[in-house]
Amino acid sequence: MQTLIINHPMSDTPLSDADGVMALGRAWQLGDAHFSTLHASDGQLHHWHYHQARLMEACSRLQMPMPDWQAVHEAALAAMEQAGDQVLRITLVRGTGGRGYSMTGCGATTVVINCAPFPGHYYQWRQQGIALGVCEGRLGQSSLLAGLKTVNRLEQVLLKAELDAHGWPEALVLDSNDQVIEAVTANLFWREGERIYTPDLSLAGVSGTLRAWCQDYLGSRLTVSETGLERLLAADEVWLTNALMGIVPVTAIGERRFAADFMITRELQLAYEDTL
Repeated sequence: MQTLIINHPMSDTPLSDADGVMALGRAWQLGDAHFSTLHASDGQLHHWHYHQARLMEACSRLQMPMPDWQAVHEAALAAMEQAGDQVLRITLVRGTGGRGYSMTGCGATTVVINCAPFPGHYYQWRQQGIALGVCEGRLGQSSLLAGLKTVNRLEQVLLKAELDAHGWPEALVLDSNDQVIEAVTANLFWREGERIYTPDLSLAGVSGTLRAWCQDYLGSRLTVSETGLERLLAADEVWLTNALMGIVPVTAIGERRFAADFMITRELQLAYEDTL
């Protein structure tokens, strides 16, 4: 894995190890950072503008200074290999300074770029679909952070442990009010007849970049809605999305099995591939 740490204004030279530890201080002490994970292939970043929009929204909501986005984009392109599939993670950390929780006196935002191998099994998932479990663990509600992808991922760490214990490839996650929110690492959509739905993420969950693309593509065909598990189990079609796994059809949730035509899933897959 390659890691690059750069301060704003952007520089081509990574920080020293000691400076890098200091720059990341608020991330490991307070979780005061957010990130986006991209699929990169053959020297191209997939849907960069959606990732930039997500990072910009998080900076605004967290009152974090914006970096130089053109320089971030150039640094991301420089960090990855020019052939094959890769995973690129861009993390923005509030600058050093301040005292305790206070933002006062914090410097410019630090940008951290990691490049790692791509999980090849996601291509199989897209074609064959996967079966989901249902996690017993519940997401807490937080209107301050809902929708954002901050580095505070301990809920997901515990939920992933539940996945591993059951041997599920993925699983649904509900909130403390028993509303279906998402999967452990992906957003969720479902179809009832001709209507398409995705959960309301105003109090919990992460609003992903591929979810945003689906919202743009589907337009008025899509409704954001609260849903309990029983309603989801009665759906005609269910699928998951995230920037790495892509658009993945769901073949079953527990004992409930779904038809294998994947009608809307296949439409979305074809349309998404055309925009890369």
